[in-house]
Amino acid sequence: MSKTTLTAAVALLMAASLPVYAQTSSSSTSGSTSSPSTSAPSKSVTATQLQPGQIRATQMDGATVYDTQNQKVGDIKDIILDKDGKVAAVVLDVGAFLGIGGKYVAVGMNDLKITQDNNKPRFTVDMTKDQLKAAQAFDLNPRSASTGTTTPPTGSTTPPANRPNSNTTTTPPRQ
Repeated sequence: MSKTTLTAAVALLMAASLPVYAQTSSSSTSGSTSSPSTSAPSKSVTATQLQPGQIRATQMDGATVYDTQNQKVGDIKDIILDKDGKVAAVVLDVGAFLGIGGKYVAVGMNDLKITQDNNKPRFTVDMTKDQLKAAQAFDLNPRSASTGTTTPPTGSTTPPANRPNSNTTTTPPRQ
């Protein structure tokens, strides 16, 4: 047998045996019990396409929101999810003119009416722009709770120009 034939035969055997080495055994013996894997998700996602009544978050982000009189009241700024992955709030940017002077207001997902306009979602709320402007502001950047001590930092709070000079020597001004 030639070297080339022998090399090809060994390569073929190795290639044929690779799937066997890559497989893991999931069978258990009748006398032992196996515990379920803790890394496996409890629910698997089986969706392969957008279902009726569903909307993509990317279609919502930045979308214009109108009132029932077809007046623009703001834009969708963000979508807040709870720990279970459900929409807790939709944050609207209201009252802004050219991106200045607005504020963020949170509304519930149920407060948004979603219709289709030329195969694009159109968002409507049953509130006027003035009602949304008067609503409580939503802080997208909450201050983190401080950790550690509550004592103020040591040192002087007097501005440097007003501090008394602690040096006993003085230097003459340069000319």
